[in-house]
Amino acid sequence: MGNSRYFLEVAYNGTRYSGFQVQDNANSIQSEIEKAFATLQRENVMFTGSSRTDAGVHALQNFFHFDYDGVINPRFIYKMNAILPHDIVVRSIIPVSADSHCRFDAVSREYKYFIYQNKNPFLDDRAYHFPYPLDLGVMNEAAELIASTTDFTSFAKRNSQVKTFFCDIKKSIWIKEDDTITYHVEANRFLRGMVKGLVGTMLQLGRGKISLYDLKAIISARDCSKADFSVPAKGLFLVRVLF
Repeated sequence: MGNSRYFLEVAYNGTRYSGFQVQDNANSIQSEIEKAFATLQRENVMFTGSSRTDAGVHALQNFFHFDYDGVINPRFIYKMNAILPHDIVVRSIIPVSADSHCRFDAVSREYKYFIYQNKNPFLDDRAYHFPYPLDLGVMNEAAELIASTTDFTSFAKRNSQVKTFFCDIKKSIWIKEDDTITYHVEANRFLRGMVKGLVGTMLQLGRGKISLYDLKAIISARDCSKADFSVPAKGLFLVRVLF
């Protein structure tokens, strides 16, 4: 009898975690999920993640898949959430076909990066306080330029072990929302540190530190030392994964 495959939809506050994927001697979202599953189902199962988020990054929606031919506890979601730490939640469990893959079947991922300019204690852990005047018009010109770019070598952290630095950007825009300025970006895939690199570099542009011409030069340089990756992880959210 072949295994049954399931997609597990999760959301989390990434502040306390070294990232999404299991790592040696570090606390990750995946290790907490696997530990809770083993406690509930009394069996160790290997989980495969959809979108690897870096240390400190949050997710409103992310997925794992796993194979399990046992009986899933009828109150699985409730019980998993009772076992999991307060900052991780299971939203749904979905039976899928045996060849479904939560990473390879995803057609796009959408991120938002939140910035706030006026001191606000209620945004401090989930947005970046950037108390400088910003030219949103020029930042959106930059966002349009990003949308028409395909090679993101300059925005991938050093030692990114990927075969290609090409990404297909479907959406790239800055929006003023309530007390925040938010960068929305959607693509078929993202490179390690890419959204932070884009945001940090565009903030330099918004402050007038660099020009659109400089941004074009950074893109064409294909050199990650030219981009600004200094923005903190806490402002970054994986908003949804589309299949």
